[in-house]
Amino acid sequence: MDEQIFLGALAVTLGAVAGVLLFVPFVALSYRRRGGFGFGRFLLWAAALVYVMAVWTYTLLPLPDPDAIRCAGVNLDLFAFADDVRGAIGRRGRSALTDPAVLQLLLNVLLFVPLGFFARVLGGRGILTAFLLGIGVSAFVETTQLTGVWGLYPCAYRVFDVDDLLTNTLGAVLGSVLALLVPRRHWGTPRYADAEEPRPVTRSRRYLAMVCDVLAAWLTGVAVSTLFQVTLYLLGAQAAMRDASAAGLVGSSGTILIWLIVVLSTGRTIGDLAVQLRYTGGPLPAALARPLRFAGGIGGYLVLLALPGAWGLVAGAFAVVSLVLVLTTPDRRGLPGIVSGQRLVDAREER
Repeated sequence: MDEQIFLGALAVTLGAVAGVLLFVPFVALSYRRRGGFGFGRFLLWAAALVYVMAVWTYTLLPLPDPDAIRCAGVNLDLFAFADDVRGAIGRRGRSALTDPAVLQLLLNVLLFVPLGFFARVLGGRGILTAFLLGIGVSAFVETTQLTGVWGLYPCAYRVFDVDDLLTNTLGAVLGSVLALLVPRRHWGTPRYADAEEPRPVTRSRRYLAMVCDVLAAWLTGVAVSTLFQVTLYLLGAQAAMRDASAAGLVGSSGTILIWLIVVLSTGRTIGDLAVQLRYTGGPLPAALARPLRFAGGIGGYLVLLALPGAWGLVAGAFAVVSLVLVLTTPDRRGLPGIVSGQRLVDAREER
């Protein structure tokens, strides 16, 4: 039981990490393909990520010690599970559902029900696709086990069971059928008829852009800092690697520089690009308006956050003011629009 709890927690953790890494690309893709962002649909995709991780962890982990491995057998007898079920019913009668053989059969079916459900709800695919996905994914898992994780082990450490292909595929088909019971309005934000049609700049859209900016900036800082550490390791500078403050400084400086380049070259931040927003107009030329837009937005926040001491409190106050101004300024332009003198519009509007 402890092992199952650990594997479940591992699947959720890996799914959450993948969700964080893919959040900004997901938002950008949603606006380009669907015309908007639906939080409900994002939750469905997040659940799908956790599910993929769960299938991986429950079918392949834990990896055994190569020195203690015991080669598992192979079952190529189709419908062998029918004999197991009949035997369980003969032994236990009405309590046969608690028999390990029956439970294993049910779990094999239930494990692939979400696959068919997500294929219909997220991919818009029907029963045939669910069938092909079920048998394909199941065959990949079983072959991975049969080959000892593709040669990582000298033999299979789990039983290759041809009946698993049948029960897993049945689960995927059942999941596709069950998805028909969920009204389409619960599948997340419906796709707009014309994804290229401009739409109003709402508060939620502005806040989503700000979340994308902060998240992307944090991930950029982690990536730059990690790259710096790896470079030091390759150069053999072991002592310098232990200086966490240097890695943090490089990460924050690199992030600020990257964001500055993006804003100066496009006039938009990563968040603006993700949710299809842009600043336009105003009395100032772009060469001056864009640096001011950077300073009044994520750039100013990152600079304040990188400064030592009490500047962190100033960065917090800057963030609060920025959030409030989104509520109170025309067209939700916020602080970037105030300092640059520009207005905020949907990027799909004609210039």
